[in-house]
Amino acid sequence: MARAIMIQGAGSNVGKSLIVAGLARAFARRGLNVAPFKPQNMSNNAAVTADGGEIGRAQALQARAAGREPVVDMNPVLLKPETDTGAQVIVQGRRFATLKARDYAQLKDMLLPAVMQSFTRLAASADLVLIEGAGSPAEINLRAGDIANMGFAEAAQVPVVLVGDIDRGGVIAQLVGTNAILPAADRDRIRGFIVNKFRGDVSLFAEGEAEIARRTGWDALGVVPWFAEAWRLPAEDVMDLARAPRPGGMLKVAVTRLNRIANFDDLDPLAAEPGVTIEIVEPGRALPGDATLVLIPGSKSTIADLADFRRNGWDIDLAAHLRRGGHVLGICGGYQMLGQAIEDPDGVEGAPGTAPGLGLLDVTTRLEPAKTLALTAARYLPTGAAVTGYEIHLGQTEGPDRARAWLGLGPRTDGAASPDGRVMGCYLHGLFAADAFRHAYLARLGMPASASGYDEGVEATLDALATHLEAHLDVDRLLALAAAI
Repeated sequence: MARAIMIQGAGSNVGKSLIVAGLARAFARRGLNVAPFKPQNMSNNAAVTADGGEIGRAQALQARAAGREPVVDMNPVLLKPETDTGAQVIVQGRRFATLKARDYAQLKDMLLPAVMQSFTRLAASADLVLIEGAGSPAEINLRAGDIANMGFAEAAQVPVVLVGDIDRGGVIAQLVGTNAILPAADRDRIRGFIVNKFRGDVSLFAEGEAEIARRTGWDALGVVPWFAEAWRLPAEDVMDLARAPRPGGMLKVAVTRLNRIANFDDLDPLAAEPGVTIEIVEPGRALPGDATLVLIPGSKSTIADLADFRRNGWDIDLAAHLRRGGHVLGICGGYQMLGQAIEDPDGVEGAPGTAPGLGLLDVTTRLEPAKTLALTAARYLPTGAAVTGYEIHLGQTEGPDRARAWLGLGPRTDGAASPDGRVMGCYLHGLFAADAFRHAYLARLGMPASASGYDEGVEATLDALATHLEAHLDVDRLLALAAAI
């Protein structure tokens, strides 16, 4: 019989995803069959699953930590924001609808059966299910119809551990305040708490930890010091990538911070290269004149982000970058932007019509309602290097520059390049994780790469994270709190 416990946060970005990943690796090392689960996630950084759907990238990392293939049941509801007030709703890995926030709030009750179905299936294949909440249960205005936090915990009858972030300050108020405002039934589901992201001497917070336990009645499960190597793991939020304390190098890669940036895990292996500096260019800032490469990443709303690209003046900066001899790479949505036009006859991204592209590749993209979702093995055609990655996009791209495709995907090809080879694009995400390809590509830019074993580095960091949590959390007590389901 499986057991389950839910890790919720006293706020957003308190480190829930990282803690679940570390615990998944720790319990897997003890011989348990562990499965991660997040009822509802909101992220445009998605992963393609072995069963042909999509889930939040954090759950894919947690699955990796647990030694399992990611499947859609690990994140049955994924919200992918398309505008400030609306999002694409993915249910059990497939596009369900595009809804405004108010309409989605009325739909949540209808989604609970699908969430519970996924949870039940997942639990049947595991010894332990580690469940991650979303946001905070303290948002009691969202409690009615909730499927992300206490609403799910009630439906599944699972206990909760609450995580607070001391790095923000006010962690006592975070945790005690959550206790104070929760309804009694929800409050009683919380059995313990964790204080995360402590900097300095942990013993200095012993009195604070004791005071939280006294005021809440919850078990103190530990104070987790700041995990400095977290930047080595794939980031779910692009701002985590921007703030990462990476060693800078001589080769600068400028990455445009699109409004609906998506699937930017392509950047992680580049960021791990000692000779590379990643600069996230925020809206309102010019592209840096000293960049060797401008990388335009994926987008959840390509046509809208293309309009924002022009409003920021990045199209003018990009032309100047090319005149200086620079290189440009577009991946997925960024690839589509580089072409002559993006046609949307069915109104997939809004009103039907055609948007002019940046005109740097002689290709045209036609958006289609059916989404391409695939885990893909490929070859870098110039060298024959093996590449693995995933495709997740709407539309097909064709045109004369496709004759210079640079990725072989079995009987078909992907990508396009300008005649001089300085502007390139493709649909394949995750390609820089392949050491041989990354080294060959960086060599084209004049920089010999030195980092190797990117995937091995992720594995080593997950092991270090698990060891870190085992040193500072009462992991045995946390496991004992998990309920049979």
